[in-house]
Amino acid sequence: MTRMEQRSATPEHLSTLAQDIKQQGRALGFSQIGISGVDLGAAEAPLLAWLAAGHHGEMDYMQRHGLKRARPTELVPGTLRVITARMDYLPRHAEPAWREVEWQRLGQPAAANVSLYARGRDYHKVMRARLQQLADFIAARIDPGVVRVFTDSAPVLEVELAARAGLGWRGKHTLLLTRDGGSMFFLGEVFVGLPLPVDAPVTAHCGSCTRCITVCPTQAILGPEQLDARRCISYLTIEHAGPIPVELRHLMGNRIYGCDDCQLVCPWNRYAQRSPLPDFDSRHGLDQAGLLDLWGWTEAQFLQRTEGSAIRRIGFARWQRNLAVALGNGLRESNDLAWRQAARHALQSAAPNANLLLRDHINWALTQADERPNAASR
Repeated sequence: MTRMEQRSATPEHLSTLAQDIKQQGRALGFSQIGISGVDLGAAEAPLLAWLAAGHHGEMDYMQRHGLKRARPTELVPGTLRVITARMDYLPRHAEPAWREVEWQRLGQPAAANVSLYARGRDYHKVMRARLQQLADFIAARIDPGVVRVFTDSAPVLEVELAARAGLGWRGKHTLLLTRDGGSMFFLGEVFVGLPLPVDAPVTAHCGSCTRCITVCPTQAILGPEQLDARRCISYLTIEHAGPIPVELRHLMGNRIYGCDDCQLVCPWNRYAQRSPLPDFDSRHGLDQAGLLDLWGWTEAQFLQRTEGSAIRRIGFARWQRNLAVALGNGLRESNDLAWRQAARHALQSAAPNANLLLRDHINWALTQADERPNAASR
């Protein structure tokens, strides 16, 4: 279709195209596609208040982008609609009682806990490639004016857009929730210059439940839809580059990359959908790894084993910092004497060659053995 034909496209043609886009999205592995407008004016005041409170922590790019996050037409001039895609990431072979399995692992001091979404292939790569195919599909059918793909790669209020596109509602933990898939999914967007018909939002179904607020290990969820990223374990283990605040270290347990607690406790995740894609299957045994196994990785091994993984973005220094905290928590919590001796030896052996950041966390970790219940009486 030429540009002139695109400008004269009838509502019937656009409605048919919208349905074709959704069908093509499902063929590409997306579980849901929704379409929204670009007026996010109601989200501007909450965004500014969140930034003013400093709840974004060291994520300075959020401050720099400011209200551009709530104004898609400033980000991509000519945008008329945003197509939001949902992609489930629960591994294909996850057990029926997968949430119970995850809770049990969190209770094992010697185990290393990596957030479920990060155990397989980097979702940015998976989502972007398939979203680009969807964008190409649209461009082949009709001149979209503008078409641009985003996968957590620009200042986009993706949960707000997804909610307006009818994919779900914003849960009290700030993540998007849907009745048939919980929150175990990724979101990605295609900005287009087409007046496609928009989808209707859905009603929220959290009711009086506050489990996600209560369960947060660091109490980072201040209230419904209010997150202080500076206390969030996902932020601390991934985005935060410096020392982890001492008062939060013991609350992190064995979580070395991300945190799933607010999702594990959410009743709607009983309905989380398994991904049909092999991309999100666990790699290098990250669903079963022990802290000492991962602590033993050299930087070369880290780079090789996290190739194509979202974990690589934090770098080896943060990886070791996170592991040191988890090992310290293990020294305090584990009842396995042999493991505690091995952990202490591993930390002591690494200390002489550690940089200042890591040495600080190693030294803290070694003190945790003295914090064990009844440690003084042994």
